Amino acid sequence: MYLIDTCAFLWFLDDNLSLSANAREVIEKSDRLYLSIASLWEIAIKKTIKKLDIEESITDLGNICKQYNIIILPIKIRYLERIQQLPMIHGDPFDRLIMATAMEENLLLITHDSNIRKYNIDLFW
Repeated sequence: MYLIDTCAFLWFLDDNLSLSANAREVIEKSDRLYLSIASLWEIAIKKTIKKLDIEESITDLGNICKQYNIIILPIKIRYLERIQQLPMIHGDPFDRLIMATAMEENLLLITHDSNIRKYNIDLFW
């Protein structure tokens, strides 16, 4: 089972060649793929402050998730507890929450983020 990070999700939607072929295949074929609500929150903020220019609304992205059978995970208290245990290698609060979610749910995290690779976390790329 996999949790897809925000960047990989956006690359998938954009058919961006930065997404590895392995990651693309898993996203297209996995029957147990998850996205943190934190990713949609991050996208909403970045769209608002003009750091991200995508056509899709947050509602559209939610519908795309349904289309690909991507389950959107809510934020749970235990994820926040896990965040407090993570070393401060990566300061991005969204990435820290996504990492904590993957750890707590025992999911492989689909990411290319070099800072996340510095943690003791199961990754897939």
